[in-house]
Amino acid sequence: MNIIAIIPARGSSRGVPKKNIRNFCGKPLIAWAIETALKSPRIDRVIVTTDDPEIAKVAKKYGAEVPFLRPKNLAQSTTQMEPVLKHTIEWLQKNENYKTDAIVLLMPPNPLRSVKQVGEAIELFLKKDPDVVVPLSELSAAHHHPHWIVRPVKNGNSYKLLNAINQNVKYAPARRQLLPKYYVKNDLVFVMKPKILYEKTACYFGGSKQEPFIMSDFYDEDINIPSDWAKMEAKFRQIKKGMTI
Repeated sequence: MNIIAIIPARGSSRGVPKKNIRNFCGKPLIAWAIETALKSPRIDRVIVTTDDPEIAKVAKKYGAEVPFLRPKNLAQSTTQMEPVLKHTIEWLQKNENYKTDAIVLLMPPNPLRSVKQVGEAIELFLKKDPDVVVPLSELSAAHHHPHWIVRPVKNGNSYKLLNAINQNVKYAPARRQLLPKYYVKNDLVFVMKPKILYEKTACYFGGSKQEPFIMSDFYDEDINIPSDWAKMEAKFRQIKKGMTI
């Protein structure tokens, strides 16, 4: 089975310019994703897809393959991930006659992943044979829980408060301990069959058979704006000190 890691890195990051090659705890941000992938024994190839020659140079320095520069039309702020991944595996098939059996997607803006977690996600994929392994963080903060998030809906001369799952708030649990568990997707590590990239689905990396890879909300982070940087570095240092949750 050919399992490849794909690391997407656009050059025109708006929230944090050049974030993929900006220094993060001693190395370019993208280097952490590359090194984690290279240390993962189940991964056969580590491919960086980028439109930026500078990012390509850094990626190669840290051991990744950059067999092409991504077309500009696939490197816009509005570009979805599916066509980027399709372009990568189709390029490998066309130019190298290389068939991809599984994709491990590693997003550089979440560098908190470990080699162990990547390995666990891949083993889950191989054992359960889903279309996709989806990383999920449990919602532990009660004020983020869908039962307690409300929207006011006009009801005659007054308003009715509905929660995020369209139920009257008076029926929502009043105590945190009674709340059902809910989860949110994070970008730590996805593992998927290439076929799901060609299926029409309303769900981000949906597939007909999904397998959750559950972890704590510690990993529900991303670097999107400048203020995220210091918070992410603090969490990263916690991991290096063995203080993870």
